Amino acid sequence: MGQRKTEIQNLNLLTPFLLFLIQRTSRGDFSFDGLFGNLVNELLPSFPEEEDDSSEAHAGNDILPNGTARIPYDASKSAQGPLFPEVDALLSLFKDSCRELVDLQQQIDGKLYNLKKEVSIQDSKHRKTLAELEKGVDGLFDSFARLDSRISSVAQTAAKIGDHLQSADAQRETASQTIELIKYLMEFNGSPGDLMELSALFSDDSRVAEAASIAQKLRSFAEEDIGRQGIAVPSVVENATASRGLEVAVANLQDYCNELENRLLSRFDAASQRRELSTMSECAKILSQFNRGTSAMQHYVATRPMFIDLEVMNADTRLVLGDPGSQVSPSNVARGLSSLYREIIDTVRKEAATIMAVFPSPNDVMAILVQRVLEQRVTGLLDKLLVKPSLVNLAPMEEGGLLLYLRMLAVAYEKTQELARDLRAVGCGDLDVEGLTEALFLAHKDEYPEHEQASLGQLYHAKMEEMRAENQQLSESSGTIGRSKGASVASSHQQICYCGYRVCALE
Repeated sequence: MGQRKTEIQNLNLLTPFLLFLIQRTSRGDFSFDGLFGNLVNELLPSFPEEEDDSSEAHAGNDILPNGTARIPYDASKSAQGPLFPEVDALLSLFKDSCRELVDLQQQIDGKLYNLKKEVSIQDSKHRKTLAELEKGVDGLFDSFARLDSRISSVAQTAAKIGDHLQSADAQRETASQTIELIKYLMEFNGSPGDLMELSALFSDDSRVAEAASIAQKLRSFAEEDIGRQGIAVPSVVENATASRGLEVAVANLQDYCNELENRLLSRFDAASQRRELSTMSECAKILSQFNRGTSAMQHYVATRPMFIDLEVMNADTRLVLGDPGSQVSPSNVARGLSSLYREIIDTVRKEAATIMAVFPSPNDVMAILVQRVLEQRVTGLLDKLLVKPSLVNLAPMEEGGLLLYLRMLAVAYEKTQELARDLRAVGCGDLDVEGLTEALFLAHKDEYPEHEQASLGQLYHAKMEEMRAENQQLSESSGTIGRSKGASVASSHQQICYCGYRVCALE
């Protein structure tokens, strides 16, 4: 029991040592002097310090390396017994501790060596693995590059194949259409005027648009072939036979196109009377395949009421010239022309709304309509209004003379120019409406200088006659014929003046 107690005490003494060893080792500032100093300080007794001068002189030399003061040795007290009764126990403890420390150091060194060796092995393996991975990644990138190149090559090949397929499909479609056209052409290549044995396509009203398109293609093909045959010198009988056959086909196609066009125009007129704009538009689109729709445009314009109704033309004349036998004045004509031209603009504007909704080329139709308005309605009225007077037998001054004609011409020209500007604002396509308006007055403008000179001479002679009559009356009453005659001549010169081609004369 005593030995067990001694071991326990030794372990208790060793515990602070081990803790201190572990702490210092982990901190990296381990010192055996500090270790043993701490152990001894716990066991050595405390002695009072001598405060004499000698101890103070040697105080600097009594400090141990671990910071503990060295105790001075007293020889008189050594005979009484050992100064350190626990030294033997400490020595055995130190020896055991040293052996254990050496064993621990060897174990730690072994473990460190094994760890270094293992780390070196793992590092080499890791480096080898990284090298293999880099090599594999490089190979993978090369594979991706080759794959991308192959994909690009395949894509280009596929695009070329697609183009070839598209071209082949277009050629196949063209060949199929050509075969169909040849079949239809053989139907028209029968007897001249024989259109009874044609396919149902050419007699079905629900397939009129398709029939018109095919007929135009057949006609163009046949006419082109006849042109080539006409240019080439026929050397074999087959060429001549083919040429005659195509001529028959062209003649039959022309008859069929005329019949189909008339049928469509009839349907167009019926829809126009019922104001069915959708049917009119459908017919106009189909008719546009025949001579670019010129016949449909001209037919529509020609059937407008303002061009075929005689009552409209008579109303225009009454509005501008008044009732037959009434005196015409420039002011009344100006008011009548203004009213008539406003009515024409309103009518053209209404027709423009219908034309925009029906025809695929509304500008062309508007050009035809405006041209027809100027050439028929306006020209007919101007022919009645501007009757050229004779320069041999001048109209008497009581009826206005030549001056009335010149004033009518000026009023008509001014109002018609205003009409042209309004028509341009409404819309007239590519028609030169101003130039066409100028052409209406071209004949009158060419003879205008002669008529104005004759009018000035007429005014001068009339004024002279008037002055002579006044002078005659004055001479009979006052006997001063000479003086009044001179005054009358001067007055007449002051009342007449020239302004270029415009006449400024007082009535």
